[in-house]
Amino acid sequence: MQRVWSGGADGAAGRVTSSASPAAVHQPRSTSPSRLISRARSAAPHQQRRTGCTALACALLLTACRGALNQSALEPKGPQAARTAGLWWFALGVAALVYVATVGTLAWALWRARRRRTEPPPDGERRMTRAVATSIGVTVALLLVFLGYDLAVGRATSGAPVRSPLTIEVVGHQWWWEIHYADPTPQGRFTTANEIHVPVGQPVVLVLTADDVIHSFWVPNLAGKKDLVPGRTQTIWLQADTAGVYRGQCAEFCGYQHAKMGLRVVADPPAEYARWAAAAKQPAAAPTDPVARRGQDVFLSRTCAMCHAVAGTPAGSHAGPDLTHLASRSTIAAGTLPNTRGALAGWIVDPQQVKPGARMPPNALSPSDLEALLTYLETLR
Repeated sequence: MQRVWSGGADGAAGRVTSSASPAAVHQPRSTSPSRLISRARSAAPHQQRRTGCTALACALLLTACRGALNQSALEPKGPQAARTAGLWWFALGVAALVYVATVGTLAWALWRARRRRTEPPPDGERRMTRAVATSIGVTVALLLVFLGYDLAVGRATSGAPVRSPLTIEVVGHQWWWEIHYADPTPQGRFTTANEIHVPVGQPVVLVLTADDVIHSFWVPNLAGKKDLVPGRTQTIWLQADTAGVYRGQCAEFCGYQHAKMGLRVVADPPAEYARWAAAAKQPAAAPTDPVARRGQDVFLSRTCAMCHAVAGTPAGSHAGPDLTHLASRSTIAAGTLPNTRGALAGWIVDPQQVKPGARMPPNALSPSDLEALLTYLETLR
C-alpha cells in the first residue's frame, strides 16, 4: 500500500490518499474459528425467536378456525350433521382439485408460451377449441355431481325417519327461545326456555315459528339451519348420537342483541332424559325457608310476575321466559351469563347493562328484597 500526498504548492491544503494493489483489495479477510462460533451463537437466539413466532402465528390461525366448544359443523354428533359435513368436505376436496388443476394449467401455459415459435402451429385453433370444450364438459359434470349430492343430502335430512317422534315446539323471540314439549294430553305438556333436552339416539322433530322477526335455528353439531318466520311453521329434525351439551345460535340477524341469542341442546341418555322430563312436568315446589317465602312474595308483588310464569303460583305470563325450573338451567339470558347467584343478581338489577335493548326493565330492589328473591329463584329446580 502506498500513501500519496496531494495538495497545493504551499502545503496549506492537502490530503493523504491511499492506494492498494488489486491483490490487497480482493484478498478475503481471514476469520478465526472462534469468531465463527461466536457469530453462530449470537444468531441462534434470533432464529429461535423467529421460529417460535412462526409457530405461534400458525397456532393462532388454527385456533381461529375452531369455533366455540361443541359448536362446529365439522364435528358432527348426529346423522343430520354428518351428512352436511360430508357435503362440505366433498365440496372442499373438489374445489382444491380444481384450484390445483387451474394453477398448474396456467403455469404450464406460461412456460410453453416462452418456448413458442413466432408463428402459431397450424392446428392451434383446433387444439384450443378442443381444450375449451373439454373444460366446459368437466365443469358441467362437476356441477351435475354437486346437484345430485346436494339433492340427496336434502332428501335425507327433510323428514323424520320414524313415526310419532318426540316433538318440541320452538318459538323465537327477541332475544330468547321459548320451548314447548308437545304431548297429546295437556298434563304431558310443559314449557322451558333457552335449553332443550333430548334423548340420545332418538330422532326429535322441532316445530319452528317466530313471534316478532325472522330468526334462524342452528345447532351445527346436530343439524343444519332452519329459518323461523312469523306467521309460518317450519319443521326440522335432529338426533344426537353422543351424550353432551351442544351450543346453538340464532343464525339470522334479528336485531341489536342477535349475537346474544344462544341456546343449549343437552343430549341425555334415555333413562336420564325420562327423569328430567318427569321433573320438568311438575310445578314449582312451595318454598319452606322463610327467606325463600319472602322472596316469592317479592316475585309475585313486583313486575316479575307481569312477564314470567312459575307453574304452581299465580304468575302465568309468557311475555318472558318460563322460570318454573330456572335453577336447573346452566345459563341465563339466552346463554349470555352463567346461572350463578351473582350473575342472576346483576341481570335482575340492570339487564340493559348486559343486553342493551332487551325487553326486561331494570328492577330497583332493596338489598334485602334482592337477597330474598335470589334465594327463592334458587329453589326453582
